[in-house]
Amino acid sequence: MLTTSTIHNITWEKLPDDFILDDEPVDNINQPLLAAALTESLEIAGKLPTNALTITNYGICARLNNQFVVKAPDWGYIPSIKVPRAEVKRSYTPLLQGDIPVIVMEFLSDTEGNEYSSKPTYPPGKWFFYAQILQVPNYAIFEPDNGILEVYKLDDSGRYKLQTADANNRYWIAQMQLFLGVYSGIRENRAGYWLRFWNENQELLLWGSELANKERQRAEKLAQQLRAAGIEPE
Repeated sequence: MLTTSTIHNITWEKLPDDFILDDEPVDNINQPLLAAALTESLEIAGKLPTNALTITNYGICARLNNQFVVKAPDWGYIPSIKVPRAEVKRSYTPLLQGDIPVIVMEFLSDTEGNEYSSKPTYPPGKWFFYAQILQVPNYAIFEPDNGILEVYKLDDSGRYKLQTADANNRYWIAQMQLFLGVYSGIRENRAGYWLRFWNENQELLLWGSELANKERQRAEKLAQQLRAAGIEPE
């Protein structure tokens, strides 16, 4: 079997300063909320190292057969960048500026794009680009309206294989040492389905509002215990 490199000429170069990026607004109103919730939970749990990078609707680029290709996943996680963040403010070039993303996500909307497109000719589809060019090990496709999550892993043949959820209906993302799953709840006045992370002990990574509520409940419980002991809390 021929490898990708024998079929395609791939180089890792920064986008020219005059390269025009797609600045159309996102077509999924839930996308910014879903993405922000994922990043916030990682940061609060201490799972976001200083040199790590989360991306949302942000261009990942490569030069394929002498033509720049840019795809902007709805969310992605890069374990480590090796350049100052100021150098990746417009786009990110894997290998040149840091690691390959370990996971990228697409949130489906009514105007479904090419999340499943394996079109190899220019401009290539997202499915093809993530698997064959970037070789991202995990690809998640999520439908926020009905809570359906598909998680694909790159196999030894360089193709994505649909994964089966565990008994808790979650998926182990080995490179992050976290489970990914669907959660139903309310955040920022949006009631519906969310993507959440759980640690290796199946403990949910909390949002800021949840952490604040947990601390408030802890303080109230402590105050009740002090009063029961005849001590007025300060």
